This record gives sequence, C-alpha cells and structure tokens, in this order.
Amino acid sequence: MQTLSIKTVARIRSDFPEKFGIPRQSGILKELKSVIVFEKEFRNADALRGLEGFSHLWLLWIFSENIRDSWKPTVRPPRLGGNARLGVFATRSSFRPNPLAMSCVKIEEIREDKELGPIIVVSGADLMDGTPIVDIKPYLPYTDCIPDALGGFAATAPESRLQVQIAENELERVEPEKRSALIELLRQDPRPHYQDDPSRIYGLKFADHEIKFRVEGEQLTVIDIK
Repeated sequence: MQTLSIKTVARIRSDFPEKFGIPRQSGILKELKSVIVFEKEFRNADALRGLEGFSHLWLLWIFSENIRDSWKPTVRPPRLGGNARLGVFATRSSFRPNPLAMSCVKIEEIREDKELGPIIVVSGADLMDGTPIVDIKPYLPYTDCIPDALGGFAATAPESRLQVQIAENELERVEPEKRSALIELLRQDPRPHYQDDPSRIYGLKFADHEIKFRVEGEQLTVIDIK
C-alpha cells in the first residue's frame, strides 16, 4: 500500500477543548467563531491572495482524536440514534480508513496578526481546538451547490429541539459575544443520541467554561457555569 505524507498547514482555534458538544456538522451553528492559524512554514500572505473575493471555505482536516490502525466497513451514525449500521462511505463518521474530514465555513475576516501572521476568522466550524488542517480551498457556488442533490438519511438539517433554561446570574459568567452561540449549542442537544437519563448531569466545556446541565423531556436546564 502506498503511503502519502501530508503536512499540517494550519490549526484551528475554537471554543471546544474536547469532542463532547461539538456540532455534528459544519454550518449548523453560525454564531460560532473560530480562528485559522497557519503553521510557521505557511505564514505567507501571498498564499491567501485573492481569498477576499470568496465568502466560504472548504477545510480539509484530520480527525486527530480518532487515528487508529484498523477500520470497519459499517458504522452507527449518530443521526440514526446509534441503532442502525450503514456503510462507512455512506456516512461522515470519524471512524474511517483514513481520518480525513471536510467542513464548509464562512469567512468573517482575513487579517494580519503581529505574532501569528495572516489569520482567517471563520464562523460555523465544527472542529475541536487545535485540530490540524491539511488544506484550504475556496467554496465555488456554481459547482459546489447542487440544489436537487439527494441527502439520503440526512436529507434535512436537525432541528433545535430543546428549550434552554439558564439563570441570568449564570449566563453573565459567559462573555457577551459567546452567549447566543452557547444557547444555540445547547438547544441542539449535545448529548449522544442514545442517552436520555433525566437524572444525569452532563458537563460541557465551552470557551474556557464548564457548563453543567441536565435534560428532562424537551427542557434543558443549566445547573452551573464555572
């Protein structure tokens, strides 16, 4: 088997220090802001010349927390509640022969940082903090958008299905510009689909905070924000 060498060109800086709670697809939570920071070898503004003419990007990245030597031909997509098996190539599961992923994100800002060189601020990313990015490509509407494409078992976007209750004094502990993103993240129900224990207290790390919550029926109640 041929082995290819792929370089990390950049890493993401996001509000998710661990996998739990990360949106299951890019673009679902448009309020989420992240920063693409290039590795030293690629901190060259010329490499971004012309990018300002595009609104969105494709990020190709590594499932760095799911690198393994073996693979299975079928997986259990969370979208189906973890109860049905489908072929790995019919899903976007992170358990793949090669741990490669792709995400479409919106460009919010391109600027030069005194210490980090050129950086790209994006919204809608679904990457854990520090995730290695191996390539960046512009989104081309005329070819990347196919209105009549079929979506299989994931034809429609998941709905925000939970009502979120947070005490005002708890919410004030979160930076104002991150509050709406946190609320929408919780509305999407960050729990694994197979977990539904109303007595269980969950912990979610987000933007240097630890969010403690429980879910009963359609109501998510935040217990504590540290």
